[in-house]
Amino acid sequence: MEQLPKSRTEPDGSAVIRVLSYNIRSLRDDEEALARVIRACEPDLVFVQEAPRFFRWRKHAARLAAKCDLVVLGGGATAAGPLLLCSLRVFAERTQDVLLPRTAGLHRRGFATAVVRIGGVRVGLVSAHLSLDRTERLAQAGMLLDRVAGMEVPYAIAAGDVNETPGGAAFGRLAQALQDCWTRSPWGGEHTFPASASAPDRRIDAVFASAGVEVLACGVPVGLAGVSSTDLQSATDHLPVLAVLRLPAAP
Repeated sequence: MEQLPKSRTEPDGSAVIRVLSYNIRSLRDDEEALARVIRACEPDLVFVQEAPRFFRWRKHAARLAAKCDLVVLGGGATAAGPLLLCSLRVFAERTQDVLLPRTAGLHRRGFATAVVRIGGVRVGLVSAHLSLDRTERLAQAGMLLDRVAGMEVPYAIAAGDVNETPGGAAFGRLAQALQDCWTRSPWGGEHTFPASASAPDRRIDAVFASAGVEVLACGVPVGLAGVSSTDLQSATDHLPVLAVLRLPAAP
């Protein structure tokens, strides 16, 4: 497999970063396998979905971050499941956990959001896990885009479990407003679910980036050094999406 660019800050202040999106199913599977996958991807940012939300959830999130040589940036139960982890390369300006309107009979959803600086670049972040209900999911996609627009930053990255394939209305709405990183620079594997099957058959997890972000590579890290198929299948029921992005220095 083609070798991925390493994270770095360039002399002009621009930054090359690694971004990972991962639904971890509340750490109900093999946590050691999960940590090995995350560490091997060497991410600067991890957009987590289905983080632990109940008893001692902060302790569980902090333990996972420590195993991956990362720290907790924001989110968790206070965002109804989405979580943000980051490396020490990332400087946090502000974080905000957002609970979305509840629909009777459906699981409550939320966003873990942050504005950070990496190198000389400011970037907004949104980790999301959209609804299983089509109508609610489409509305949540609009709320996500409104949240991105309100951050007032040069660049933004949104990632998560969209709960539908690219042909769906919510996925299409996101991809129309933001870059779908897989389609910009496909690398590795495409399909993200189900991880336990012999051949995952759908792409329902994605990384999106605002205009101006250069997508160097994006896909499921199959074949990446240190990432075994056994660990990918044991870690959780989704496969992760790894994107390498270049954030140009803002004028």
